Amino acid sequence: MKSYRKELWFNVPTRRAFINITHQVEDCLRESKIKEGMCLVNAMHITASVFINDDESGLHHDYETWLENLAPHEPVSQYRHNATGEDNGDAHLKRQVMGREVVVAVTEGKLDFGTWERIFYGEFDGRRRKRVLVKIIGE
Repeated sequence: MKSYRKELWFNVPTRRAFINITHQVEDCLRESKIKEGMCLVNAMHITASVFINDDESGLHHDYETWLENLAPHEPVSQYRHNATGEDNGDAHLKRQVMGREVVVAVTEGKLDFGTWERIFYGEFDGRRRKRVLVKIIGE
């Protein structure tokens, strides 16, 4: 069995964003030369997420609205976490809802997706460098 590991780095200039990282993950799969196996894509920060869904702007807007209603950024004083001097209590909750990682089957050297599935990096407390781990195992 082969194993491949790579870190993808992102520096999102805004507090929140959804970035389609499917092509970067596909590049990793090509580099790995693995044809059959599993691909893990994992946000390495506790205020960021990796998830799979459709790359449709209306859906991304709906996510933004839904998450902000669920865990609004302001007032920052509503979160006990922010008493530590942080202002990102909401980002931790948004990450919890959107998820830490995804696993995608690798079949015949390709990510084995459903029709509209794409991989996204969700940033909830940006404006600094953060990383995503891509780990592929198989043959």
